[in-house]
Amino acid sequence: MERTEIEGDPRFFQWSGPLPLAAVVDAAQAEAPPRRIMLAGIAPLQTADADRVSFLDNRKYLSALDATQAGAVIVHPDFVHRVPSTSIVIVTTEPYAAWARVAALFFPQPPAKPGIHPSAVVAPDAEIDPTAEIGPLAVIGAGVRIGPRCRIAPLAVIGDGVQMGRDCRIGAHVSVSHALLGDRVVLYPGARIGQDGFGFAVTSEGFLSVPQIGRAILEDDVEVGANSTVDRGSLRDTVVGAGSRLDNLVQVGHNVRIGRCCVLVAQVGVSGSTVIEDFAMLGGQVGLAGHLTVGKGARIGAQSGVIGDVPAGAEYLGSPAEPIRAFLRGVATLRRLVRRDTRKT
Repeated sequence: MERTEIEGDPRFFQWSGPLPLAAVVDAAQAEAPPRRIMLAGIAPLQTADADRVSFLDNRKYLSALDATQAGAVIVHPDFVHRVPSTSIVIVTTEPYAAWARVAALFFPQPPAKPGIHPSAVVAPDAEIDPTAEIGPLAVIGAGVRIGPRCRIAPLAVIGDGVQMGRDCRIGAHVSVSHALLGDRVVLYPGARIGQDGFGFAVTSEGFLSVPQIGRAILEDDVEVGANSTVDRGSLRDTVVGAGSRLDNLVQVGHNVRIGRCCVLVAQVGVSGSTVIEDFAMLGGQVGLAGHLTVGKGARIGAQSGVIGDVPAGAEYLGSPAEPIRAFLRGVATLRRLVRRDTRKT
């Protein structure tokens, strides 16, 4: 098996270079001295050569910056003096965002290939924009509306009545039902959107399922990772706000309300009717009990178990979760006690 490292292997990624420095600087929304050079692509500091762009966003890699052979480097103003004289300095206060834009310039998402594959199953009354792409063996239900330039990958199932805006990307084996999707929504392979929420009544004879008659609403620019699930609401809608990002293997229960630009890292579980306000961030494996509110801009550390409301802007950690300073004091106290007992024995 070939193991040579390649930046942007052409077998998998569409390349748009080489590009002039001016185009790269414009994409980065940054500043650089005017030079007439062409740049072929992007690469890490350690492997970049004279026709590649690299970047520094973490001072841990300053030694790599000192030795880089990159033709151009995106850096914060604080690190300009560390860039070798052989590299062109591209200066911005947000180097990682600039890097993201430059990477997308060299490796843009492939455009939709308009048309419906002959093996796709499409309801007669489905409304599919002629610029959209419907892949092999996809299933498009009755009353579906698919907007311009959407891409529906092979074996995806779009249930009856689903609507999606423009430029959505629906991955392979995704299922979407009882859902409304905004513009530029991305669902990675295996994601499940709009299925029944986990709702049932307990009776003397067992469990009685409660009909789930809400919807799942994903606003503009939402991304849902591979094998993640967003249940539809029971009586009201489940909502994921504009710009929010759900990592792989995230579970969002019925009636949950997630605000704008929230981040839920892998294996987060959100119980029903919980509200997560704008710009909140939840680390990996965080679990939230139901009917809670996580305030705007709150940050919850990995593996925390949240059983009460979290105030806006707070940082919580632990299980049960508590303010991070209280948690760290508790850890320090416990360690002192352990060391004291160890000395006694």
